[in-house]
Amino acid sequence: MLQTVEQETGASPQWSVIWLHGLGADGHDFAPIVPELVRPHWPALRFVFPHAPVRPITINNGVPMRGWYDIVGMDFRSRADMTGVQESVVQLDALIAREIERGVAADHIFLAGFSQGGAVILSAALARTAPLAGLIALSTYLPDAESASRVDGAVDVPVFMAHGSSDPVIPQAVAAHSAEKLRALGLDVQWHSYPMAHQVCAEEIDALGDWLQARLGAA
Repeated sequence: MLQTVEQETGASPQWSVIWLHGLGADGHDFAPIVPELVRPHWPALRFVFPHAPVRPITINNGVPMRGWYDIVGMDFRSRADMTGVQESVVQLDALIAREIERGVAADHIFLAGFSQGGAVILSAALARTAPLAGLIALSTYLPDAESASRVDGAVDVPVFMAHGSSDPVIPQAVAAHSAEKLRALGLDVQWHSYPMAHQVCAEEIDALGDWLQARLGAA
């Protein structure tokens, strides 16, 4: 089981958000976003921020750092080490199972990810047959999008996908193509673009809060 940083916004949470960080960061990276995102009238949530394993990253001259998979080149059609992606999906499944063991229903679990973390949660959704509350995919893309497919019985899940129009790490066109591919595969993708680089912004967090509120209130 991956080590995690956790925050609970109230007693006995019945909702969980498992949030995967980007390359070279760790589970502490997005923890400060919780007070900016959460609204006072929401039900209690547990935020789970796992630490990715440390691994050599090819495009960084093999320097070891926390990463959900290796990046082997610059071409987005083949840059992700898909074996590493699938290993991270298995680790994510274990975190989901732990939340269910803690008493959180599967359809009350959100998966969130930034950059590499987002690539993992999008890959996980295509292979998942059990319910989820939704996906939060920030400044990210779908690895191996051209050959991506859903398993039989894959669950339909709403997706909040946001990107920076000036992102120098993952060009917005790559992310937009991933959103189109996800829609073609049957996922309900809500797309947002912001005048920013490879980061998050206040307007994005406000929009994500509205998206989350609609789902928390509908349960």
